[in-house]
Amino acid sequence: MTITRFAPVRRPFGEATLLQHRLNSIFDELGLQPETAPSSFVPAVDVYEDAQKVVVKLEVPGIRQEDLSIRLENQILTVKGERKFEEEARKANFHRIERSYGSFTRTFTVPQTVDTESVKANYDAGVLTIALAKKAEATPKQVVIETGPPAEAPIPAATHAVEAQPAEAATR
Repeated sequence: MTITRFAPVRRPFGEATLLQHRLNSIFDELGLQPETAPSSFVPAVDVYEDAQKVVVKLEVPGIRQEDLSIRLENQILTVKGERKFEEEARKANFHRIERSYGSFTRTFTVPQTVDTESVKANYDAGVLTIALAKKAEATPKQVVIETGPPAEAPIPAATHAVEAQPAEAATR
């Protein structure tokens, strides 16, 4: 039996990433953090659908309602907003800044089944909920299942006339 050794897969930035992790751990041990600019903010999103609507929920805590914008145009839903850094506390006094700040834009393609004239938005406890109602023709219709023997469908009048004719008249 022959044993074959494979060379490990080399990642082009593997060493740089390893070095970054080592430097971060050194700063953590010393209680120091490198000076970093606030990163861009991208809110988490949930999208779900039921029989009547499509719902989009965005987590946007710390953003005022006035700093949010919702636009629906050509089946594209666009949500924009900005989380601003509180300037009342001086940045030099911070030991660590982990929350993200800045502006964001999220876009979603809306299905053709959505009624673009019937959109509602609600903002509560840091969650922006956008409900997009479906068009009436897109909502599913429940079919009732009956029990018992199937009812005989009435035979159309034209069929009765053909059956009533003698066989030789039908072949002419």
